[in-house]
Amino acid sequence: MSTVAEAAAARAAARPAGPEPLTFAKALTTAMADEMRADAGVVVFGEDVGTLGGVFRVTDGLQKEFGADRCFDTPLAESGIAGMAIGMAMNGLRPVIEMQFDAFAYPAFEQIVSHIAKMHNRTRGRVRLPLVIRIPYAGGIGGVEHHCDSSEAYYAHTPGLKVFTPATVADAYRMLREAIASDDPVVFMEPKKLYWSKDLVDLDALRSEFAGRGGEGPGAGAHDGARRLSVDGAAAVARSGTDATLIAYGPTVPTALAAAEAAAAEGRSVEVIDVRTIVPFDDETVSASVRKTGRAVVVAEAAGFASVASEIVARVQERCFHSLAAPVRRVTGFDIPYPAPKLEHWYLPSVDRILDALDDLQWED
Repeated sequence: MSTVAEAAAARAAARPAGPEPLTFAKALTTAMADEMRADAGVVVFGEDVGTLGGVFRVTDGLQKEFGADRCFDTPLAESGIAGMAIGMAMNGLRPVIEMQFDAFAYPAFEQIVSHIAKMHNRTRGRVRLPLVIRIPYAGGIGGVEHHCDSSEAYYAHTPGLKVFTPATVADAYRMLREAIASDDPVVFMEPKKLYWSKDLVDLDALRSEFAGRGGEGPGAGAHDGARRLSVDGAAAVARSGTDATLIAYGPTVPTALAAAEAAAAEGRSVEVIDVRTIVPFDDETVSASVRKTGRAVVVAEAAGFASVASEIVARVQERCFHSLAAPVRRVTGFDIPYPAPKLEHWYLPSVDRILDALDDLQWED
């Protein structure tokens, strides 16, 4: 047994059985570590991810365990980071790169949309790029200019990219492992304000979902397509209800759940759908909920115009028109740049704004 495997076994033996408190950030760290143990071809790199462990400490401890060859710092050159990941993925590795902050990723945009997204199509399926672009995104932390943005629509609009955004601690672990296992490039959007959220999670049970993977060399243990990714294109019913549906993803899921709780105190049963994967989009789960409730509100932090929220509204209207008792509403950020930290709370969707939208759904007296 290798030293790394022995260390992992020792940690597992020392950990108490059953659910244990785990933060969203630590779930992501654990997911990367488990994939790096399972597949020697997985490498992690980006700005300050090695020695420092990342600005949000999401890569903390990876360089110490796996060495500077597999978790390393790069120059402040996002385009170069993405370009290097392309070459690595073309040659059998599975890069996981961090863009540090959402708006910092824009210098790499040409690499992402012109090459990462199109390589598989351009080569008629001969070349795949199994890489993950981790992007801390959205608001809620009081970040200054260039440090808070909701950029998911740019990537969702680009054919060839998958776009994942977890909202729970368990999904943070599960979805990042599945993103790394995917043979297609995944833009993995991590809600910054959820990094410090905590939940009771049974890591052993989560890890059992990925049993059977493992290897010793580059590409060893890589996902071979035999195991269907359980989260890939599967939305989740975060709360059941019968009167209206709130459709949210990433950072707005906790807000939607709080609004549903407040609505329950007013006598309304509100279902909450956590989209989880923006691309691919789970029309079936979303449409089934809206057909059941007859009313829907889409909640997102990004500006509303030409947004992911706009697309969700269009899809719901097309598929559920005859079941709707009222037009689908949106609660989004305003069509302005992200505001200064002290004004952020006016910009972000709130429980009160969601409740106002629910009130506007043509209820019968």
